[in-house]
Amino acid sequence: HVQLVESGGGSAESGGSLTLSCVASGDAYSRALMAWFRQAPGKEREGLASMSNDGRVIIGDSVKGRVTLSKDNAENTLYLQMNRLKPEDTAMYYCAADRLLMRPLEASEYQYWGQGTQVTV
Repeated sequence: HVQLVESGGGSAESGGSLTLSCVASGDAYSRALMAWFRQAPGKEREGLASMSNDGRVIIGDSVKGRVTLSKDNAENTLYLQMNRLKPEDTAMYYCAADRLLMRPLEASEYQYWGQGTQVTV
């Protein structure tokens, strides 16, 4: 099993920046791939960025150029920095983890999820 705990959400000004954190624990094989998703009311869960345990990063088109994904392996923490925030970035942000997947930004592929952290711009 894998446990994921997100933090760092809150209110931010349009044009500002925010960094979200996801601390992972549990079986390392089951969290070889970690990703960030978001879901706004009435919308589907959207994949933002993923990182595999060998460092491969995929950034979703909707946030490309505005996000930076990084990981502290010693702390088992995945970070998502978002810049130039827009009101449409308002959503619940979730961290997800699983084994290596064929579609790293597809929400339905993931078994493990955090409880989410709200971002309001």
